[in-house]
Amino acid sequence: MDAPQEAAKPEDGKTPLPERGAARTERGVKRGGKKHSGRFLWYLYGGGFLLLALTAGGFYLFQPDEKSAKKLSDSGSESDSAAAKNDEDAVLLTNSLKICAENISGVLSSGTPETRNQFVFASAFTAARMARYYSLNPLVTIDPGTLTLTARSILVLPTGRAIETCWNSEDGKKIDAVFLEENGEWRIDWDHFARYGDYPWTLFLAGSGPPEGEFRLLARERLADARKKADTISIVLYAPRFAHPEETGYQSPEFLVSRDTRDGQLLDAAFKLARSGGQVFGSKLLNMNPEDMIRVRVKVRRIEADRERKFEIAEVVACHWYSVDDPGVVPVPVAETKPADGADAKPADAKPADNKPADNKPRLPNLKLDRK
Repeated sequence: MDAPQEAAKPEDGKTPLPERGAARTERGVKRGGKKHSGRFLWYLYGGGFLLLALTAGGFYLFQPDEKSAKKLSDSGSESDSAAAKNDEDAVLLTNSLKICAENISGVLSSGTPETRNQFVFASAFTAARMARYYSLNPLVTIDPGTLTLTARSILVLPTGRAIETCWNSEDGKKIDAVFLEENGEWRIDWDHFARYGDYPWTLFLAGSGPPEGEFRLLARERLADARKKADTISIVLYAPRFAHPEETGYQSPEFLVSRDTRDGQLLDAAFKLARSGGQVFGSKLLNMNPEDMIRVRVKVRRIEADRERKFEIAEVVACHWYSVDDPGVVPVPVAETKPADGADAKPADAKPADNKPADNKPRLPNLKLDRK
């Protein structure tokens, strides 16, 4: 092998200086390393300070104030209250089922007013009126063993909570009954149940009985679209048929009620509510009225003069059949009932009334009554 060669030495014996560029490069590397290290530390300190400042500022800016916290707390309380109310209503419906079933069984199976009166609300006040009513109207009896409870719900009346129910019989009868609490028991609102009137509607229209009376009837608005700008509302009144809510009895002549009166405004409000799919007092059960009809409690006056018989509405007491005097709707001001030219009287968010048959509506599981 060849021996390693020694590095060449300059002839004059002097050590050569490094090249100018090489020296600059070496010094630059050393100085540059120190410079980058210092900058990194400054960046680190600055970033940490900035992060701390942003954290503190964000905590201050996004921390809810007292009002916001109270609003959140209140919304949670409202949700809890609604859930608690639903639970309370469910418990009430369950606990009241037996007494409601017993009372409607007693009413429908009783053959005399005296017996029937034992199961109704405010029986002491109702007794005389019931006896007179059934002296002029048939006392219908139904075998309670054929009844099935199809729906029930809590109804909030101005006088307090009530229980509204629907019952179907095996032969196709449909009965809606409302129960009011009295001395810890739930008794039937008999005025609503019987569609109470001072005198049979058919006989009253024929000229029999007192010249004025109060009646629970069905009302239909005539030519609602064609007459929406008229100063009067045109209605026809019908007698309801017990246990057959989809049918009507004898009808009255036409009534013209001024829209700028309280009676006219109540009727406008009730028809508007029905067209939007709503019900009086927020009833949740199926609307069993015939199509385009509402329930009313009215005082009607009969006038006979010059061999001519006329009728007029003396007062619209309420737009429902319950035994409470609250009208159930708020009168609609005339300005709201008479739309401008080209305007549609029906509100934009109005929904068509739900008049589907009862069989197409969801309902609670059937609860059969025990035979007593």
